[in-house]
Order: sequence, then C-alpha cells, then structure tokens
Amino acid sequence: MKLLLLNPNTTESMTSLMAGAAQRVASPRTKIVATTAKIGFPYISSRVEAEIIASDILETIAEHHTQVDAVIISAFGDPGLIGARQLFDIPVIGVAEAAMLTACALGQRFSIVTFSDSLADWFRDGVLRAGLENRFTGIRLPSERFQSIETVQEELSESLVQLVEEAAYTDRADVAILAGGPLAGLATKISGRLPIPVVDPVPAAVVQAEGLVRLNPGIARAGGFARPPAKDTLGLPDGLSRRIEHTD
Repeated sequence: MKLLLLNPNTTESMTSLMAGAAQRVASPRTKIVATTAKIGFPYISSRVEAEIIASDILETIAEHHTQVDAVIISAFGDPGLIGARQLFDIPVIGVAEAAMLTACALGQRFSIVTFSDSLADWFRDGVLRAGLENRFTGIRLPSERFQSIETVQEELSESLVQLVEEAAYTDRADVAILAGGPLAGLATKISGRLPIPVVDPVPAAVVQAEGLVRLNPGIARAGGFARPPAKDTLGLPDGLSRRIEHTD
C-alpha cells in the first residue's frame, strides 16, 4: 500500500517530522510517500492562506493519484479536502477530521490543544465542517510565544502538558488533540504524563487511510461527492486539467 502524505506547508523539516510520525504507525508493507508544498507559506495559519494553497494541493494530488492508494492532507485545517474528495476516486483523508473522529471513538467530548492563537478560528471551522461542535469543549492555547515552528515542541512541551490537564479538569474533555504539523510525534512523548488520552492527527490519519483502502467501499457515482462532469479548462497544470476535462 502507498499513502501520499501531502504537507501543504513549504517547510521541509516539518514534512520529515510528519513522515516519521506516519511511518511509526503504518503497517510494515505500507509506504509513506511524503511531499512538501512547492509554493505558499512556511506554515499555514489562517483561512486565507488555506484558500490560496488549495489549488496546489489539488495539483499535487493530480500528479500522484494513479500511483498511490490514498492521500493524507497533512495540515490540521484540512485545506482542499472537500474539493479533493470530489475530484479523485481514491480516499482523501484530512488530519483534522481523522483526529476528531478518532477522539470521538475514545470519549464523548474532545478538546484541541495547539501552539498559536492565530490558528484558533481556522481550527474551529474544521469542527463545524465535521458537525462535531456538540462534542467539542474548545481550544486551549499557550500564553507564551515560541521562536520557531521547527523548535516549538521543545519550547512549549511543558505548557502543552499543562493545557491538556486544563482541558481535562476544567473543560471536562475526555480526549485531547495535539493540533498542528509542528507537534507531530509529541503525543507519544508525553502521553504517559497526561490524565486523558491524546491524539496525534498524522498517525490517526494513517490508520484511517489504511482502513479505508482495505475496506474498498467503492467510489461516488452520485451525490455530492460524485466527480463533476467534464469541463474545458484554461491555464491549469496538465495533470489537474486532464482530471477536470476527463482526459486522464
């Protein structure tokens, strides 16, 4: 099995971090094919940035979809997820949705713990899109700043442990999600210190992707996720153009 782990951010070290977290839970015969965005931002942190990068996500999937069994969009706000699911016939997993569904399998109410207040509104959008607002206790954020997304785990690990404790004891969350690509892999390091289960979005997405490939549920030929009818395009990248024009 091959899974495309698509990092929509331009930071290569983040791709390596997420790929490592993915490979640790992947089945022995599953290959993780990791890519980093060619254009965009070191780290997507707002709605507008997610909208800008969505077309590059679709382009990247168009380049790989015939060589992989499923795609993981590895940014917690799941940019481009809905469009990708409509355009391509293989499973497309968003790490945010996968983490929330996993949290719901572990408890009744979940909290999101992340590292920057600039992410909060975008992350709440994902909760609403998933229809899980009645099971969501809120977002916990550190008060201190960090110096670099490449060292945020080391800088804020103690604060993040405290935030999970606050989510459990103050917000009455049953499960916490450590949200954001720079936090990939942190859950396994700190879970033994925490009062509630904690979910790492990237591994959760890998497990879900593998399960959907094995389940082989078929493709949408009707309904809201059926592939749109063929349409002429102008100026789009070749792979994406062929997919939209039904010439692939």
